[in-house]
Amino acid sequence: MQKKVRYTATFLFLGFSVLLFVILSICIGTVNIPISDIFASIKGKSIPNERILWDLRLPRAFAALILGGALALAGYLLQTFFRNPIAGPFVLGISSGAKMAVAVVLVFFVQKEVKISSGALILSAFAGAMLSMGFVLLMAQKVHHMSMLVVSGVMIGYICSAITELIITFANDSEIVNLHNWSRGSFSGVTWNQVSVMTGVVTVTCITVFFLAKPLAAYQLGEAYAKNLGVNLKLLRIALILLSSILSACIVAFAGPVSFVGIAVPHLVKRLLGTTKPVFMIPSCFLGGSVFCLFCDLLARTLFAPTELSISTMTAVFGAPVVLWVMVTRNRERVEE
Repeated sequence: MQKKVRYTATFLFLGFSVLLFVILSICIGTVNIPISDIFASIKGKSIPNERILWDLRLPRAFAALILGGALALAGYLLQTFFRNPIAGPFVLGISSGAKMAVAVVLVFFVQKEVKISSGALILSAFAGAMLSMGFVLLMAQKVHHMSMLVVSGVMIGYICSAITELIITFANDSEIVNLHNWSRGSFSGVTWNQVSVMTGVVTVTCITVFFLAKPLAAYQLGEAYAKNLGVNLKLLRIALILLSSILSACIVAFAGPVSFVGIAVPHLVKRLLGTTKPVFMIPSCFLGGSVFCLFCDLLARTLFAPTELSISTMTAVFGAPVVLWVMVTRNRERVEE
């Protein structure tokens, strides 16, 4: 009974927080929009800042909600797969690989004066994410310590980031030079068309992940236990790799690489829930990632307005201490054992 109350309270808290930060993200900015104007606009009435509301604020808020949730869920899947508390798309170099592939494709198509679709961006990011994931998996077979796996992922990330910077630095077109802002992570400039594409991709992926809750729960208790329950471990691992790569690719394609969300949020959510059961962790990780990114994006826009900070700057400020706390507590637990 006590656990049910805790689960319910956590979901209500996260759901209310998402709603609150969506409203704040829409209302607050260099131009403040009263909440009464939002309801009036929804009813079809004309308001002073209608274009700012519908073309800028709403798509950006929805992008932060959807992509933030996807990023946290990708981090949870990678932590489960590698059995490593600090595994995540950014740390393992998966986001950097996706960023590199998107930069290459954008440079190529812009120079050819060809408009690239949202689907093509996701596919290119997915290819880059899978390339980085391939190297990480290769290193996982060679190294026996998870700390070395994380170091390998960081090195892969640096290599991919260096290649991306070279591509951007030697670009001539002004549109390509603007990739500098995208490469630091940002939800600005998102369109309704992009929101519809990311919603479709993330929704299908999240539903698929939720259906894997039972095999994931068995996998968390050990490979031998999962095998005895009839879980196809090879198929499950492939599914985890593909699903986490799709989620990571979707984020990078539209917002660039965003740091620490995939690592920090699953741990915070785990503390709130008091359980690691996937059936509760999967939806709450998504909601937690949405809250985290909406909050950080709001600060990035308003803290030094009209100057806007990159989203990764704010997520690092709040996410890095969580990662340090996880490392310290785990080390303390090992010492006590």
